[in-house]
Formats: sequence, C-alpha cells, structure tokens
Amino acid sequence: MTDYLANTLKALKLSQKIWKSPPKLTVSEWADENRRLSPESSAEPGRWRTSRAEYQREIMDTVADARIETIVIMSSAQVGKTEIINNIVGYFIDQDPSPMMVLQPTVEMAKTWSHDRLAPMVRDTPALKSLIADNKSRASSNTLFHKSFPGGHITMTGANSPTGLASRPIRIVCCDEVSRYPQSAGAEGDPVNLIRKRTTTFHNRKIVLTSTPTLKGACRIEQEFSISDRRYYHVPCPHCQHEQRLKWANVQWPEGKPQEAVMVCTECGGVIEDKHKPKMIKNGKWVAELPGGKIAGFHLNELYSPWRTFADVAEDFAEAKKNPETLKTWVNTSLGETWEEAGESLSEHLLSERKENYAIDAIPPEVLLLTSGSDIQKDRIETTIVGWGMDSECWILDHVVLYGDPTQQKVWHELEEVLTKTYDGHRIAGAAIDSGYLTEYVYQFTKPRSSRRVFAIKGQAGMGKPLTTKPKPVGRTRTPMYTVGVDTAKRTIYARLRLTSGEGYIHFGVDFDDEYFQQLTAEKMVTKYRRGFPVLEFVKTRDRNEALDCLAYAYAALDNLNVKLAALAAKRKQKQNAVAVEPEQTSPLATPPPPVKRTKKTRSRKGGFATRY
Repeated sequence: MTDYLANTLKALKLSQKIWKSPPKLTVSEWADENRRLSPESSAEPGRWRTSRAEYQREIMDTVADARIETIVIMSSAQVGKTEIINNIVGYFIDQDPSPMMVLQPTVEMAKTWSHDRLAPMVRDTPALKSLIADNKSRASSNTLFHKSFPGGHITMTGANSPTGLASRPIRIVCCDEVSRYPQSAGAEGDPVNLIRKRTTTFHNRKIVLTSTPTLKGACRIEQEFSISDRRYYHVPCPHCQHEQRLKWANVQWPEGKPQEAVMVCTECGGVIEDKHKPKMIKNGKWVAELPGGKIAGFHLNELYSPWRTFADVAEDFAEAKKNPETLKTWVNTSLGETWEEAGESLSEHLLSERKENYAIDAIPPEVLLLTSGSDIQKDRIETTIVGWGMDSECWILDHVVLYGDPTQQKVWHELEEVLTKTYDGHRIAGAAIDSGYLTEYVYQFTKPRSSRRVFAIKGQAGMGKPLTTKPKPVGRTRTPMYTVGVDTAKRTIYARLRLTSGEGYIHFGVDFDDEYFQQLTAEKMVTKYRRGFPVLEFVKTRDRNEALDCLAYAYAALDNLNVKLAALAAKRKQKQNAVAVEPEQTSPLATPPPPVKRTKKTRSRKGGFATRY
C-alpha cells in the first residue's frame, strides 16, 4: 500500500510538471536565476549574468514572443551565441518541457556538444541536475545523443545524418553553425528544411538558427538573415549620446600601432575607448530595419564583445590582411560578415607583366622545396613544377608539355625523367597526378613510386571541401590515392594571384608565354543554384585550363607533404651558418685525417642489406 501511494504521488508530481501553466520567467531571467557556467567550458565560471553582455537579453527573450517563430543569429565568434543556445535548451528542460533537437554540422560535432556543453551545464545547474540522469547512468533514456526528462526529451545529431533527421516530431530546434551544413543530408534534401518539417505539428514551435557567415551569395545564415526583420544593436555615444552601431569602418589607430585602436563617433567625432563599452552596451537597444513578421534576425560583430578590446580586433586584422585566406576568416569570424569573392576572371596581361628574371636552372635562393602537378590529356601529359618558400610564397619554375599517347610507355618515361631530375640542386619532393582520365595507367605509374611521394589524385568539386585527404588504397592494385578539393585550391590560387607582394605571393619566371597565362586565368567563379540554394562554382571561360589545374595539383602536393616550411628554412639557415664558421682548410703538409671507419653491413630479413650504425 505504501509503494502504491508513493508511486501515485510521483505520478501526480510528474503530471503537474507536464501540464503546468506556461512559465512566467523569460529565458534571460531563468538563466540569471538558475544557470551556472562550468569551468571547463567558460573563462568566467560561476553564476550566469546576462548583464555581462546585455545584447544577449533580447535575443534570448524573443523565444517567449508568441509572434516570433524563427530566430536567426548571424554573428562573429566571441559574442556568446553558443551560450545563448545552452540557455534556451536549459530553459525548456526546466520551465517548458518539450521535444527538442540540437543540430550541429556533423554527428561528431553533435557528440562534442553533448559531452562538452550539455553535460557540464546539467551537472553544474541545480535546476537541471535532478531532471536528467547522470552521464554514468545506464538508463536507456540517457545516451550521448538522446536524453529524456519529465515532459520532453532532447536529441542531438548532425546535419549530415539522414537518420538523425527522421522520425520524431520536434517543437524546439536549435541549429548551430548552419552555414557549414551540407546542402543535402544524404539524398534526403536540405537539412534545415527537413528539420522544419519535423516541427509542423506544433503551433508554438521555435526554430533557432545561428552561425558565423561564409561566402557571400552562398551562405545559409546570410540568406536566413536577409528575410528576417534584421535587427542591429545600437549604442549611445558616451560624449553626445548619438545612437549608432559599432562598425569596423569607424575603428582607427595611428599608423603601425593597432594596439592603440579606438572607435570614433559618427556624429561628434569623439573618441570612444574600451572603458566606455560596458556602459554603452548596457544602455544599447536592438533596432529592426524591417519590423514585423515571424522571423527575428540579429547581427553582431566582435566589437561588441566584452571579452575583446578594439585593439584585439585591430591587431587580428593587421595580421590577417597579409593573406587573403586569413583575411576571409577574419571577416567571417570577427566582423560576422560574408566574404565576397571577386567573380571576374583575372587579367592574363597583368600577370604576364609580373615575369621575373629566374628560370628552372637558376632557382631563387628563397625556394625551400619543389612540388609538381600533372594533368593527363588524350595526346599529352602536362606538368607544372613549383618552388615553395616561407609563408607559402611560391615561384612557378616550369610548365612542361610531354606530347605522346599516354596509353604508350614513351610519354610516361619522359614524365619519370621530369620527376627524378635535379633542378639547380633541388629535387621534386612530392608529385600529384590527376587520375580522372586513363585511371589505370595513372595507378600503374604512381603505385611503385608512392615512396617518393608520387601519388594519384582525384579532384572533388565544391566549395568548402578539404584541400587534400590522406592517401587511401584504391582499385584492384590498391594504389594510394588522395582526393583534392579543386575549388578550394583554385579559390586560394586566385586570391593569391591578386596579391602584389608578401605572404602567398606567386612569382613567374621569364620563360612563360602568353598561352600559359591564358590557361592560368581560364576560369572564373560564378553563383549557380542547386536545389534552390546558391552555390559558388568555377566555370571555364576558354577551353584550355591545364596550367590552372596543374598549379592546383602542385599546391595539393605541398599540402599532402605536410612540411613545416618555417622549420625547413631554419634548418637550412643553421646548416649555412655551420658552413660559414668552419675552420680554414689546413695545409697539404698538415697531418692527414684518420681513415674513415667502414660501417658493417648485415643481411636484412627481406634479403637486402641494412647498415648498422
């Protein structure tokens, strides 16, 4: 009887939890009252304070706005958007139990979020600890990817998992880093659209989309933000009280001194320092460009962050601007803005005018190592030899065209001569050969030479693909082959071709003709639409583009080598210094050196000979 009463009381308490009246607290109020930041996931562990970054308050409290269905956060890093998601999740677990899902770009990232974010939050927040079983529990309702609590559950999965996006209806969805989602979850279609369909049975659904942006015209979070009410955070000037956004264009510093960066008011010209930021942000407000609608959009950059100074952002910029790749990352992660690629073709005439007085038999001393990239055609093999120096600066040394039928051995023998030859004291350290045409012939050539870092490659189109993967055995012959993100390689090359000097700059020798530069600039990047979504692609502007392809493969060969060029340069300098301090040669009449002791050779297990040291 006692057990019966106890179980009945437990059931009544559970039903009260499930059917209780809507919560009176907002998300920010709940977080201030209940949330505890964990030491392993926060630089400021302890009680949560929304006032630490006041701009977060309206973002979180918009969840309680019945008019709003979707919340979009397009922002930089270091502004607390991940903690906003954590607070929303904690709020619904405790205050308004519902079926929820947290969607990350990949299953592995979902696993990381569950382990590194959710678990510590539940452990250190008393209001949550009693509702979700400990990670060590063997309960079927508590796994790494799925956790139950009274009145609801939360599922964590990746946008690349079709099975993870199937089945259960979901009321609350938090999609993190949506700009890094694949275009399709397997063959099922767009992951964001798939997850939206899971929410259609709930009239009070909430969909939260967050991300740092990527490329303009092909960025998911930019697209979502553009159809929102587009809210920006305005703060009052400490001098004239004029309300304005904190924009990068208004950050200034003395020449060569980014550590002294300040903000300048657009109205009065007054100097705004970091000491003014806390009060400005506390008194700031969100202003919508397009008020109304069901989608609330918020934009933030790193200048608002209480954890970053104006000088921090300026110093990062000063370093990032040296290279177009790092500058793109800075624009995305510090300004929270999309990066706009130049879509027009490069001028072959301007590149041709940059030719310098060096050649394959007179390699500049800055070159540390050589790689090559080869393209197979019906009647020839084309190969580019590239010299690499510090900071990925490179010198195009030669472009060789070997005419002949690639189904015959003669042209392959000629390629072998190119790859094994010594060029002004240098040998080719790594070679990438495209296997898209005459695949088996490429495999036959590369497999026995893989120990010399001569590999077959397979190009993989699409922005965002990794430059290279680790070689894997393929085909009947188990030939080592690695894939190359050709669009990634070409985008980097085109960005570097626009440089005028410095890190990543591309040099050309005197022997290159107009045809080479025409091939090098034979493609341009355009926006196309796939399944209704914009994607950036390279398209040909002329038929011949072998020079560009070969350079992309040579760049991939360098990446596959995984060589630290700085360490290589230091080693060379050390060797040169050692030679410089050697004592002068002794006279022929001096005592001769002792004879060199011969090493003893022993037969190896494989029948060859090994030297005993």
